[in-house]
Amino acid sequence: MPKKRLTEEGVAKLKAPATGQIDYYDAGMPGLILRVNYGGAKVWRALYYLHRRDQDGKRKTIPTTYKLGRYPHLKLKEARDAARQFLADPHKALAQADVGSFGEVAASFVKRHVEASGLRSQPEIERCLNKYVYPYWRDRPFRELKRGDVAQLLDRIQDQHGARQADVVLAIIRKLTHWYQSRNDDYVTPVVRGMHRANGTDRKRKRILDDNEIRALFTAADQCGTFGALVRTLLLTGQRLAKVSEMKWDHIVDGEWRIASEDREKTNAGRLRLPQAVLAIIAAQPRLAGNPFVFAGRGSTAFNSFSQRKAELDAKLPADMPSWVLHDLRRTARSLMSKAQVRPDISERVLGHAIAGVEGVYDRYDYAAEKADALARLAALVAGIINPPPANVVPLTPKAGKRKAAGKVRHPAA
Repeated sequence: MPKKRLTEEGVAKLKAPATGQIDYYDAGMPGLILRVNYGGAKVWRALYYLHRRDQDGKRKTIPTTYKLGRYPHLKLKEARDAARQFLADPHKALAQADVGSFGEVAASFVKRHVEASGLRSQPEIERCLNKYVYPYWRDRPFRELKRGDVAQLLDRIQDQHGARQADVVLAIIRKLTHWYQSRNDDYVTPVVRGMHRANGTDRKRKRILDDNEIRALFTAADQCGTFGALVRTLLLTGQRLAKVSEMKWDHIVDGEWRIASEDREKTNAGRLRLPQAVLAIIAAQPRLAGNPFVFAGRGSTAFNSFSQRKAELDAKLPADMPSWVLHDLRRTARSLMSKAQVRPDISERVLGHAIAGVEGVYDRYDYAAEKADALARLAALVAGIINPPPANVVPLTPKAGKRKAAGKVRHPAA
């Protein structure tokens, strides 16, 4: 067991033994060992002691080593720092090392919590992890991630994809780290209050598009391919983005959209007789071999390039148009149905909202004709907004007095 004060130059010059291995104990950092084997590999290890009791109950001290890293990837100074950190509390360091990487913990979280609980948000959780988190954290030791790492990741997402997306990712990280904390005695989540990025007053949005904005949006959408067609369908049906983007060709039967239901889903619009304007949009989409989706993405997947394509669409809109999100189209559709004199309960059924109270429990009628009429009224109103009549054309509405006079018989003597 050679013991010497190691130097960077000396470590580089150490020769491999003819057979077996040699451990060099660093006099400059007690507990640090450089192990050189006959193949020439040089590995830094930390020496520590385990305390056990044998079958007779006698306490035994067992020397053992922990691998810190390989030379030259880990230089002498870095190896001494790693050994010092490890030997400060070997048991805690070993517990942290056993946890593994963020990717490994996240995979366990998805399997043992998300999937086991049957969460409908599983596809979105996995999408966000794959797109926004794994490229930066997959191989990072889970317990090494600190509050500053979370803030840095959120900054990057906010700058590239917006504050709302950063908050979605934050919610997933918060849930994951709290799940892990509930299973471990000595772990504290790095997520704390006040880390969200979106303005709290903006979370419950009230934005709807006015007539000028709808005209500008439809004009721009005509130039945006699949995404533009999807945007127009969102406004003309009032459905959720997930439902429209995952519409399949076999969901459209004789002009009726049979909306797919998911496990644990509370409610959706069910079956909708689509107006001709929507059927025309659907018919214009190319059918890709092996891809079952109307709004197709790459390969066999549904369209999902929302952030990039929306940015491209926004660039075609008037510069002074206020910020908007795709969900605003659903709120706009609901407001337009009211303008078109659709009964509120029918509008709610078109949107797939649950009907509260006794009516929702006992009224099992499907309202198919009423929902079809509501969508037809919505499409007609949008068509009138997009192509308004000329300014010199004024609709003629008989005055009340004339209507009464036309229906009244006057006698000569009167």
